[in-house]
This record gives sequence, structure tokens and C-alpha cells, in this order.
Amino acid sequence: MQISPRSPKLVPAFSEKVHPVLQRVLAARGVGMDKELELALAGLLPPAQLHNIDTAVALLQRALAQQLRILVVADFDADGATSCALAVGALRSMGFLHVDFLVPNRFDYGYGLTPEIVEVAYQRQPDLIITVDNGIASHAGIERANALGMSVLVTDHHLPADTLPAASCILNPNQKDCSFPSKALAGVGVVFYLMVALRAALREAQWFTQQGIPEPRLADYLDLVALGTVADVVPLDENNRRLVKHGLQLIRTGKARAGIRALLDVAGKNPRDTVATDLGFAVGPRLNAAGRLQDMSLGIECLLSEDEYAARQMALQLDALNKDRKLIEQDMQKEALLLLEQMHLDGEERLGICLYDPRWHQGVIGILASRVKEKTHRPVIVFADAGTDTDSPDQPLIKGSARSIPGIHIRDVLDAVATHNPQLLSKFGGHAMAAGLTLKQVDLAAFSQAFEQELQRVADPELFTKTILHDGELTADCFTLDFASLLRNVVPWGQQFPEPLFTGVFNVVSSRILGDKHLKLVLSVPGSKAVIDAIAFNVEGSLLQTSHQRLQLLYKLDVNEFRGQYSPQLIIERLELCSV
Repeated sequence: MQISPRSPKLVPAFSEKVHPVLQRVLAARGVGMDKELELALAGLLPPAQLHNIDTAVALLQRALAQQLRILVVADFDADGATSCALAVGALRSMGFLHVDFLVPNRFDYGYGLTPEIVEVAYQRQPDLIITVDNGIASHAGIERANALGMSVLVTDHHLPADTLPAASCILNPNQKDCSFPSKALAGVGVVFYLMVALRAALREAQWFTQQGIPEPRLADYLDLVALGTVADVVPLDENNRRLVKHGLQLIRTGKARAGIRALLDVAGKNPRDTVATDLGFAVGPRLNAAGRLQDMSLGIECLLSEDEYAARQMALQLDALNKDRKLIEQDMQKEALLLLEQMHLDGEERLGICLYDPRWHQGVIGILASRVKEKTHRPVIVFADAGTDTDSPDQPLIKGSARSIPGIHIRDVLDAVATHNPQLLSKFGGHAMAAGLTLKQVDLAAFSQAFEQELQRVADPELFTKTILHDGELTADCFTLDFASLLRNVVPWGQQFPEPLFTGVFNVVSSRILGDKHLKLVLSVPGSKAVIDAIAFNVEGSLLQTSHQRLQLLYKLDVNEFRGQYSPQLIIERLELCSV
């Protein structure tokens, strides 16, 4: 592991209004001017740059004119759920009378618009299927929909293959002919852009005036956009930061929809203090729990509900599912660590890690892959049983969830494996940092070898040395509630726009152990007589006893709220004892 200071990406040109430390932090993330902090909605990239946006809008306008039956088919994660709720809610608000949704149960139908889920959709007799956060790889399913007389509009953000499915229209910023500058839109972002373009066309056609219905305020849907964008861990480029910032403003001012308020409440979060990390680590997992363990329909209904009591009851169900998910994950983590230890004892030093246990829960393997990736700093694929091959009932299938590290594009690696081994993968898809795949259980060893060979071929060995970048030290005047609040709220922090991480040496004034593994500290502020609270989670046993020690810390400066009182607090990411 290497620990290094961040280097500025540009020479900042901020005014004196911007704190010097904040100037340094932002310059290291490619932001250098005051206006870049405003993130006004007026600065959003225009929908016109999305390839096929006019075709998609025309398709929906024809559907509206004829009041065709529309079925939204969603992915079963938080991005899919928010995309679905946004599409259903916005279309209904524009006057569509027949809009419903369907989300595949991952255990019965798998991912995307499969032929099997198309048969289920057909029972509802839709004229148009709109996929949200899926569809770009659903060749067979879309062919089946076409054969049954149903048109398909694909909205997706995952990377396409060389050949696109035969949909009536595909809206995806990552397709080859799309000039949309931001390739980081989440699925919910794509749907938001489609709704914005559709509203503009209906406004121009005087639809709302003719029908006597109010023109919908689409900015009211940005709480959904913020949640889906953060929960899907897409890069927070400038365009996504605009979307997330204004979604957070809705939540903080009490204007979020009932379902999001209820999910925040059961997570113990105050809406007025909500930041992006709360969406990613508190709301997102509770929403995802429905898709991981049961059916994401519960999560979508929660987001669509306009009844406070009903939303609260559904949020409680989601919270209970999330607690179950945690227990399942804990057991799986223990088993995974044993497998890793055995691999180490066997002398296996691999660039990529493939883990499989027939007892593992298919809905939780993605989280487990993330945990193992963080521990090993290796691309990780975790597999679980997935039934049998319909063409070969005697061949058990396994599904894998992949997570990667910076510099290794996991979807491209899988594509190369499939190219060099045409019969190995049944299907796969995803993007740079996460992907999914299916293969025969009997082929796991062959796949693991092919995966390792491809990593050896394309990956720079330096990528496997984890590097932690920090933003330097803070002076004594920064350890205040005002500065901590400034850092917390100045911009949305997230994927590829990380929250500031600082370093420094502190004297321990007092310490106590919480829950046998967490460390609560009071530290003296360097260069000052002041003290500040700090907490370190999941501390190794040898470091728990730190009374009257000097500590070298990597930490985040945050705001702690306790019984309505706010104070600055350090969240310790890494600590080491200092001998001097």
C-alpha cells in the first residue's frame, strides 16, 4: 500500500471567498473557479446531444396521442427502482393514462428484458415496453417482444456490445454514435433527460394547454435522480454533480417524496442534513435489499407512494430486509475469508480472484465481491448457483458478480475472455467497475484461468498496489464546526470526486472501546489547546489500546449530530502509532 498526497490537476483561479484549503482540495479534483461550485441546473448538458432523443420523444408522443398501453421494465437495483419510479410518475403526470411497471425477480428471470420476462409482460398486453437501466444487451428478449407485436424503447447506460438489439429506439449515452459529453449518466439520469425532452416537445405542441393539465415540474423528480445516481456509484462528473446537488436540496428542504423521507427516517437520518454519502450508505442499501432478497416491486411502490403512512410501512419492510441481508452477508464474508486464506496457503497469488460456494445467496454476491475487492485490491468475481441451462437441463449454471479496481475495465476484460473462449460465457454485461456474468458450473475452473490470463495480458502490475491519496494537513483553525460544515456541503462528494481525506499527527487525550471493535477518541488539535472528538470503526485488536499515545491519522473532517447538537468530528480511515 502506498499513501501519497494528491497533486493539483490545475492552477486554481478562485476568488478570496473560497477557503484556501478548499481551493487546494478542489484543484486536486479538477475544479478551479467559483462558478464551478454553483452547479446551477441551467448548466446541465442539453438533451439534444443524446443520440436518438428525437426518435424516442416522437415514439412517446405517438403513444400519448393514441393512449397506448405502456409497461416500464426495470432493473432490480436502486438505479432501476428510481428510474422506474421517475418514468412511471412523470409519464402519468403528462397525461399518459395506461402506464404500469414490471420488475423481474432476479432469481426467476435473471437480468434484463429476457424472453421469459417478455412472456410475463405480454400477459398485460402492452403496446410499448420501456426498459429502464437495462435492455442494451437484451437481444433475444427484444426479438421476442417484436414477434409478439410489442415495441421496445430501450433506456440504459451500460456498455453496449458491437451489435445492438433490434429495438424501436435505443437511448444510451454509451452507444457508439452518441455525442453526449457525459458518459457517466446513471440509468435514472437517462430517463430524466428523456422526460425533459418529452415535456419540451409536448409544451411546444401545446399539449398541456389543450388537455387542461398542469405542466409537470420535472425538477421535483431530482430526489430520485440523486438517489439512483449515487447508489449506482457512477462517476460524479460535473453534470452528475449538478443533478445530485439539486436532488439533495429537495431532500434537505423537506420537498422529497414520501418514500425517500421514510427511508431516511428508518435509517436514522435527518433529511435536512442529508449528503450524498447518506444516499449511498443508508438509503440505497435499504432500497436494494428488496431486489437482493425478494422483489424490487416493494421498493418501487415505496418510491411511488404519495401516502405518508403507506410509505413508512414499506420503508420498515425494506429496513427489515436490509437487516436480513446484513446477516447473510456476514456469514458469506466469513466463508470468503476462509477461501482466501486457503488460496494463500496453496500458494495462489492471482491478479484476479474468483470465489464460489454453492450455499451463497445470489442476491448478495455483488456486495461480497465489493468487500473482497476492498480487502485484496484485486478484481473479484463472486459466484452463486443459478439453476440449470434451459438448453441443457443437466448443466447447472452459476451467476457471477464482478467488481474491479481503478485502471482495469472489468466489462472489457470479460469481453476479451468471451472473444478468446466463445463457448465459455453464457452472457455478460456491465461497465468499467462492475459487471455480471453467467456460465456453466463445470466451466468455472476454465473461466478462472482465462480471466487470470487476460488480466496478465492487459493489466499494469502497478495497478495492484493500492494507493491512498490524501489532501495534506489541516491547520488548527480548520477544526471547527463552520469549516466541517463547509466541507460537508460545498459540493456532492462521491465516485471519482472523493470526499477530502487529510493526514496529521494527534495526541490522544482519552479513548474508549465501543462494541468491542470501534474506537472513540478525544484528540488534541495540533497547534492548539482545543480538542476534537474522533471515531475509528472496525479497528484491529492491537490498535484498540491507544490511551495517551500519539497517532498518525488519515481522516475525514465531518459533522456529528447528537440530540440536536452539532459538533466537528474526525472519521478515522487509518491509524498508526507514532513512536515519537
